[in-house]
Amino acid sequence: MSLPEVKLVEHLLRRAAFGSTRDEADQYVSMGYENTVDYLLDSEDDSWVGEFMVRRFDHEASGMINYPGSARNWLYRMITTNSPLKEKMTLFWHQLFATGDDKVINGRVLHEQIQMFRAHSLGKFDRLLLELSKNPAMIVWLDNQDNHKGAINENWGRELLELFSMGVGNYTETDIKECARAFTGWTIGNTEYMMARSKKDSDWPYGRINYFFDYREDDHDEGVKEFLGHSGEFNGEEIIRIICEQESTARFLARHLYNFFVSDEPSVPSWPYVPPQDPEAIQVLVDAYFDSSYDIKHMLRVLFNSDFFKDEKIRYQKIKSPTELVVGTLRMTEEFDRPRYEMVIRNVQIGWMGQFLNNPFTVEGWHQGLEWIDSGTLLERLNFLSEQFGDIAKPGVSKIVDKLFEASGDFSSDDLVEKCLDELGGLEVSSETEEILVEFANECLGQKEKFPQLIRLAAVSDEFQRI
Repeated sequence: MSLPEVKLVEHLLRRAAFGSTRDEADQYVSMGYENTVDYLLDSEDDSWVGEFMVRRFDHEASGMINYPGSARNWLYRMITTNSPLKEKMTLFWHQLFATGDDKVINGRVLHEQIQMFRAHSLGKFDRLLLELSKNPAMIVWLDNQDNHKGAINENWGRELLELFSMGVGNYTETDIKECARAFTGWTIGNTEYMMARSKKDSDWPYGRINYFFDYREDDHDEGVKEFLGHSGEFNGEEIIRIICEQESTARFLARHLYNFFVSDEPSVPSWPYVPPQDPEAIQVLVDAYFDSSYDIKHMLRVLFNSDFFKDEKIRYQKIKSPTELVVGTLRMTEEFDRPRYEMVIRNVQIGWMGQFLNNPFTVEGWHQGLEWIDSGTLLERLNFLSEQFGDIAKPGVSKIVDKLFEASGDFSSDDLVEKCLDELGGLEVSSETEEILVEFANECLGQKEKFPQLIRLAAVSDEFQRI
């Protein structure tokens, strides 16, 4: 296999998964690039460390009384899953459909939303929007339990159009009101009892009671609605159908996928005024959306096989989110062969880096790109990487050290650095970074105890922060 294809597979694993070890990358390289794309998209292997292990070793991540327990449960899955793209897409939807503890105040309900994202992460967009509309966490987050016939609450209708599907400038205030009318009666069941019981911790170790969706026909406005040029006695299902037929919806989703997997776009509020950096790429994804009747998996297959995704200029141009950085690192260092107390600390470290899972700062989710980095968050990142890769007690670090030592008998310092970077998933660094690594490698030749320091030095490089 040619070297460019090897690099393409490594690039794909950084973007579509959480990176890879050298051994993992070699397995995919042997399959070829297009087959790797298909494998990542079509894999039905959802195995991970498992709920039974979480229940045994981390009761709060099983019961999920509070949102950190729900976040830790998800982190165990991201770190140990055999379907990394599915978890990456679950993270994508959590970012797009931002919902948090500030209003939901129930880790179990937030966990069920993540489960819903995972189940529909690679399916049809209209089905996902329908499930989102029925999701108790979203209903509470955007107050649709307060949206009644004759007394509408516009929060859900507004955000569905503005942040979740079409974007500003593609609908009117009347459309928002008519959308809200269509979703009257979409609520959570036995509301007062569920709210009271959900705050009680007496269900330990089984966790809080989950909410459930309830459609109340007597509270639904059955009148005629005028929505996006259509007229009818619409319920929520018809509203979603009309939304998904719009080209603005296809472009909105395409730009989000491009931003997440290809190249950073400006923040969403700028989109009505700032055109996409690659309009042709967006059009390719829009066409894929309509050609497949809104199928996310098809859009991603087109994206990953496109020339704009394979373009060498985009490699190492995206900053890893805190979750991507921590999950990718922990998959390499193998700190968690089972649930451990240390996951409490790792989850907090992700928050200190700027991304508390299940508790985004705003309904816009988290801003991407360089906004992940400031003097405080960068220090947290570097400290985390230094602690992980400098610890030979971590099984993954020990494996890399053994491989370096075994192969280093006749190595020059340049060879040692090349092998070290290769073990970190085929990491490529600038000439300046490489010079620093080679200089330090001179001190490491023949001294196995110093190899973790070389790995740590490579891991705290600027390039390791990027995908």
